[in-house]
Amino acid sequence: MKFPLWSNKAFVLGLVFLGSVPVYLICVVAFATMPGTVSVGYAPEQPVPFSHRLHAGDLGLDCRYCHNTVEDSAHAAVPPTHTCMNCHTNIRNDSALLAPIRESYETGKPVEWNRVHDLPDYAYFNHSAHVTRGIGCASCHGRIDTMEVVTQQEPLSMGWCLDCHREPEQHLRPLDRITDMEWAPENQLEIGRRLREEYNINPSTSCSTCHR
Repeated sequence: MKFPLWSNKAFVLGLVFLGSVPVYLICVVAFATMPGTVSVGYAPEQPVPFSHRLHAGDLGLDCRYCHNTVEDSAHAAVPPTHTCMNCHTNIRNDSALLAPIRESYETGKPVEWNRVHDLPDYAYFNHSAHVTRGIGCASCHGRIDTMEVVTQQEPLSMGWCLDCHREPEQHLRPLDRITDMEWAPENQLEIGRRLREEYNINPSTSCSTCHR
């Protein structure tokens, strides 16, 4: 039996396809486990040595002053330069460390901050859906107010997220305590169960919740 000429091309394309699938899967897994996505301890160098321990800790700045979209948007906004200059126009306005901030303010070119908590593109996360329903900043980001350099504290893995969705009472807190980094009640589960009922919290564990 003689095969048609087009079958040669089909055979080659089939081999290419079968060979590329494992490579694709390896690339996806490698990307998903890069330090910038799920590695605890990831702490990239920033263009300006911004100290959260000083600003959020010693000075007591509320997280929402700089990240002012967390209650209304899926994304936590990186503060624009003019937010920094609200203070630094007069405070330490000649510091060499703040030269990139002053240059950004004068030129309009944003400072290129390096993202610390960076989920892969195939995972959808909405900040507003969490912080407006009782999940505090510290539950995902750790004690930011004690960090000189922001470091990823949690794995941000699918299993880690699902653990919270299945038992949110482990993390729920009153809405007026969302940005309170020191809030650590002795009876978390009792408070969490009460708030879960009060806020009607029933997180979905369906794949489409995060993979859209």
